[in-house]
Amino acid sequence: MEALQSLFEAPPPDASELPLGQQLRDLYGGALALRPDCVYSNFVSSLDGVVAMKGASSGPAISGRSEGDRFLMGLLRACADCVLVGAQTFRDDAGHLWTPGYIYPPAAGEFGALRSALKLPETPQLVVLSQSGDVDRSQPARPLVLEGERPLGSVLEELRARGWRRVLCEGGPRVIGELLRQSLLDDMFLTLSPVLAGRDREWRPGMVGGIELLPEHGAWGRLASARRQGSHLFLRYDLR
Repeated sequence: MEALQSLFEAPPPDASELPLGQQLRDLYGGALALRPDCVYSNFVSSLDGVVAMKGASSGPAISGRSEGDRFLMGLLRACADCVLVGAQTFRDDAGHLWTPGYIYPPAAGEFGALRSALKLPETPQLVVLSQSGDVDRSQPARPLVLEGERPLGSVLEELRARGWRRVLCEGGPRVIGELLRQSLLDDMFLTLSPVLAGRDREWRPGMVGGIELLPEHGAWGRLASARRQGSHLFLRYDLR
């Protein structure tokens, strides 16, 4: 894989540099730092702000199967205690394994070494949020399903009571919207793909759903890093 090129780097001052092996450091284009306790998200978006589509595997379609995007997804999963998704995201990606090595097999060994250095289990735990509990629990990902309507703050308290400190959210937009509503999202990783997806009669969401922030209450981020691979940009914003 062509390494990501670092264009800008100013990680949060209270973040700790993670023990990346040399190969991961080379591919990422430098060091990666995260806070010991944090909620961070990862999305890929088209130039016109589309992150999901009906009737298609949205991530690969929007990213153009970018190798850099899949590598970054694997790296961020490798740092997480658990991966948090909404029930619809889980249904849309039936059969997916929410693990570092599944999304980017060439670095599976390096991801495993990183998790070992962080004293984490072999794979992060998948956590699915479902109001109804109507989730296929026979999926190979073997999720922990948290049911019912309750604030995401109490969900995070339960996850941390289980010892899961770094929580990676991979969607969907309504989960991100609730995290923002309650000021619970610390960092946002965003792959900007050089494609225009378009919108017509089909609802094609952006990254945040279920909440309107502007004009009164925009959630502003601070650019923490920028990388590129070809025409793809890999951005990170500090929202705390």
